[in-house]
Order: sequence, then structure tokens, then C-alpha cells
Amino acid sequence: MNNEIIIVKTALISVSNKDGIVEFSNGLQDIGVEIISTGGTAKILRDAGVSVINVSDYTGFPEIMDGRVKTLNPLVEGGILGLRDQHAMDAKEHNIKWIDLVVCNLYPFAETIQDPDVALDTALENIDIGGPTMIRSAAKNVRWVGVVIDPADYKWLLEELRAESGLTFETRKRLSAKAFGHTAQYDTIIHNYLKDEPLSDDFSLTFTKYYNLRYGENPHQQAAAYKAPISTGSTILNATIHQGKKLSYNNIMDADGALACVKEFSEPACVVVKHANPCGVATGEDITDCFQRAFYADSLSAFGGIVALNRTCTLEIAEALRKIFIEIVLAPDFEIGALGLFARKKKLRVLEIGKFGGREQKLEFKYVDGGLLVQDSNVNTLTPEHLNTVTKMTPSEREIADMLFAWKVLKHVKSNAILTAKDNTTIGIGPGQVSRVDAVEIAVRKSGDNLDGAILASDAFFPFRDSIDRIADCACLPARQGLRAVIQPGGSIRDQEVIDACNEHGIAMVFTGVRCFKH
Repeated sequence: MNNEIIIVKTALISVSNKDGIVEFSNGLQDIGVEIISTGGTAKILRDAGVSVINVSDYTGFPEIMDGRVKTLNPLVEGGILGLRDQHAMDAKEHNIKWIDLVVCNLYPFAETIQDPDVALDTALENIDIGGPTMIRSAAKNVRWVGVVIDPADYKWLLEELRAESGLTFETRKRLSAKAFGHTAQYDTIIHNYLKDEPLSDDFSLTFTKYYNLRYGENPHQQAAAYKAPISTGSTILNATIHQGKKLSYNNIMDADGALACVKEFSEPACVVVKHANPCGVATGEDITDCFQRAFYADSLSAFGGIVALNRTCTLEIAEALRKIFIEIVLAPDFEIGALGLFARKKKLRVLEIGKFGGREQKLEFKYVDGGLLVQDSNVNTLTPEHLNTVTKMTPSEREIADMLFAWKVLKHVKSNAILTAKDNTTIGIGPGQVSRVDAVEIAVRKSGDNLDGAILASDAFFPFRDSIDRIADCACLPARQGLRAVIQPGGSIRDQEVIDACNEHGIAMVFTGVRCFKH
């Protein structure tokens, strides 16, 4: 194993992304490096005054098939892959020149397929073949060759070449690892684009670091945020941050949950999230009114939370938030006056998401020890036609509207989940309980004196009638005149027992036939 500094005498340069390549090549030339190059790269370098040997002149074989074949040649691959202490005789016999540095990046496949209307032919033509071959060859031969795939590395690499009169083994090894990661990501993107089945037998993921986080869920945990290489649209990591510190691990998690929930609604809506759970949600005709109802649905829990809007954040909302401690406010955009008011709260993060529509079907991932769980996102929606009334009492049209509103919110509450709602506003949310009765208790308690005319939603079936009896007990209190409608999936072996309890207490109940667990 050669772990000594190598002197770079010859470099092969073939890049798709030409940012900084002229300056880097000039620097290589200044320290006496001979440059071999291909096609468009060679022309750019030569036009800039860099002395270049065309790869076709070196190999004695022209670039053919519209440039598809130009570096797939023994003189190129042998010059990269050859072990200097073992293959010198082979190289001499076949007139192979040692290539000490490969500078290469690949056709823009990821950028090409971001166009939803791109033709398959166009996508296929942007799959690089010669580039990955050269990169992997150089990365494999780390004992004798350096490889650089990122224009961001040009400056410091040139400085090392000048300072060390060559490349250290530590540098070559670091660049080799980066190069293999680059080609692995490239192939993964192609694999995921071409496969027909989202949940195929072979499943690959690839991401690029967005930035290091100060810490993870807790200060002693290291963390970083990574973006998908094809990341477009209205997401937290694509948002414009107008002010405030970088988002933390918990900020990103909570903001992502808030954005997912507010995307459920096409009408004006506000969602307030705390510790990954909605604590107040409201919809209506006016976004300012929605904010006020959502925030004051549970203002105690909203303290230090996240406010998500699906309409322009108004000056009036900003004025209200200026007096309240919250971590993040996010919206498609902001009135100029609102941004001016927020500027007085230096620690508040203000995220402009851009225009967005409803939630889209995508895959969701959860890592478990030794593996990965993958599922479709829950974008299931209900209409009145999906609801099956199973009790003697029939819910009113207003109660049905509140049920459908509640169900959209319930999908974003950790199981076991219960929520109460009235007039398109949540009034009590009981999230993440191991007992459904406990979840009912929390939702009812948070509802205060507002249960009269409210509905209750459960993310899974009631296994016993005890929750219904608890709901009825609340309705008997003087200040709580009646929660009279329940929406739940049904499907328990004791469904009839639960239905009988509702009939006894004069409560209407509908089954959805689907549940909405969120773990």
C-alpha cells in the first residue's frame, strides 16, 4: 500500500459542471501539470489559454457516436488504474501515460428529471457512462491517484498541491470516499427514476447534507439535516428563512408536521403545532380569524409552538404574534408590514414556503434497528358518502362538516388520538396515549365548557363502551350540555356494545371504515 505523497504530473479533466474549472486548470498548469481533456471541456480550457492535449490525440482514437465513446479506452483506464510499482512494464509496452489526477463530474441527470414532462429519451441521454468509469477507477486506485468531483474542492486542493508538492494519502483517501459517494448517489437516482414499482425488491435512498445542526432531539446528540437530491416544491428545507437562527432538529420536525397538516385544507386554515402534535386548528373564510380561533383553541399549549398558515400572513396576525412567544411562523408569503413587525422579534424564525397546494402521495420512511420501514403517506380523504351512520341518532349536516374537518386534523395527531371539534375549530386534542380512555379524558378536559354541539373523533375503533360512557358523563354536567356525535373507524369485535352505548346516551355515531393511526 502506497501511502506517500504523490506528485501530480498529468491530470485528466472532463467535467459537465464547468464552474471554476478554468481557474483550477490554470493553477495546475502553473505548477507544471500536463492536462488531458475531452470535448467541450477541452475547448473551454483552450479558449481560456490553457494548454490542453485532446484525449483523442492521446489515445489515437476519435470521439465517436456523438461523444458517447471518448474515454472508454485502455490508454485512459490503464493510465488511471495501473499500480505504479507493479504495472510499469505493462504501461511502457503499451505506451500508457500515468494519469495522477482525475477531475470529473457527471451529466446533470438529477436536474434533467426534475422537469415532470421530460421525455425518457432525454433522461437516458443524460446518464453518464465514461465519467463514472473514470471516477471509480481513480477512486479505487487511491494509492496512486487523486480524484476530484466537486468544484468546491478546487481551491483547497490546489493549495495543497502547492504546499506539499503533491497530494497526501489522507487527501486522496478523503477524495476517494467522496467520489464513491458521488457515483453511488448518481446511480441511486437513476435506479429510482427507472424502476416501475415504488416498493421494489431493492430499495435505495440518497441525500446530500443541507447543514449541520447544533444538536439533535437533545443537546448530547449529534445531528445534521440532509436534502433529497431532487427536492422541489413547498418544503421546510426549501423555505426562505427571513429571520432567526438556523432551524434546529426539533424545529424542522415540528415545522414539517405543521406544514403537512395545513396542506390538508384548500380553504383558509391555520395550524398550531407543539412537540409534533397539532394543538389548535381552524378553517374558515378569513385567515386572520382562522389564526385567532386556532391559537386560542389551546393557547397554553401553543406557547413556544409553531404557527402554520396556508394564506398570506397578514399584518394583523403579525401584530398578535408579536406579543406571544412562538418559535416559528410559516406561510406561503407575508405582507411587507408583517415582516417589519416580525423583525422586532429577532429570535422568531419566519419561513416563507411559497405557494402550495394539497398534500401529494409520497413514500415515508422510518428507520428501525437493522432496517427500514417504508409506506405510502396517508393522503386518504373522506366525503359524506364515506360515512356510515350506525346509531338511531343521525348527525346533522353541521356535525358531518365538523367530523370531516376533524378527520383531516386527526391524521396528524399521534396515536392513540382523540379530538373534539366545533365550527371547524379544534377545541380539545388528546394525543399519543396508551389508553384510548385517557386520550378521551385529555380531549374532554381541554375542551372546557365548549362541548355543547361539538363532535368527537377517534383515530381507531373503541374497544369497549367505557369511552362512550365517559363522553356521556361530560354531557350531563350543567355547563356541558351535549357532545352528541362521534366519528370513528369501527371494526371492533365489540362494535355493537359501543353502538348500544351511543343509543342509550342519545349520541349519533358514524363509522369511516378506515383508521388514521400515526405512530
